[in-house]
Amino acid sequence: MKTKTFSVLLALVLLSTIRGYSQDNKPSETEAVFNVIVTSKSGTPRQGETIILVKKTGEQKLAGTTGADGKCTIRIPSGDKYTVYYKYFSDQVKYKEIDVPGGDHRMTYTFTMKYDPPRIFTLKNVFFDTGKATIRKESNTALDELVTVLKIKPKMEIEIAGHTDNVGSPDANMKLSADRANAVRSYLIRKGVAENRIIARGYGETQPVADNDTDEGKQKNRRTEVRILKD
Repeated sequence: MKTKTFSVLLALVLLSTIRGYSQDNKPSETEAVFNVIVTSKSGTPRQGETIILVKKTGEQKLAGTTGADGKCTIRIPSGDKYTVYYKYFSDQVKYKEIDVPGGDHRMTYTFTMKYDPPRIFTLKNVFFDTGKATIRKESNTALDELVTVLKIKPKMEIEIAGHTDNVGSPDANMKLSADRANAVRSYLIRKGVAENRIIARGYGETQPVADNDTDEGKQKNRRTEVRILKD
């Protein structure tokens, strides 16, 4: 049996699912074994990391979610090329392409990934009624994805940070941003995330990421962020 090892150092600025990892998982005549080890740069195992392999022919997707030891095993059909992705909240980020030889090679791959993802992530497709803290229904998909992340990362603690543009008074914007952050927090709690894992804060118009002189800039500034406090 041949073994190939890929060591990966990721510097991030960040279906069928098989959980767990086993050195005893044996390759077959048609399937290779893909062992994944994910840690922080300092070597701490990263639990709840989702690694996705997309087959180049047919777009078949195979995924594994790391356990408390930062490991998972995925069985993949041999004789094809795969693109390896890692998931960071709702983003699926392309990392590398691999080639799995065909025939009865009985291959075992060990893929080691070391990274510390960004600590701040802007939630996409989260919308509120104009001037209110009412979450619109089209936001549910993005918020449910966040719930999923928090459930597979049981140690993660986050801050929901609300931001506005500069339209209106600073005091009103501060209140609106806090109300919206609390609305998101309440949604997550209703979906089963423990209260003590989430705090909510409003920053109003005090932390713009774009120019408020344009409509595009204002839209970018009206945002909801996830800030990782502990992972």
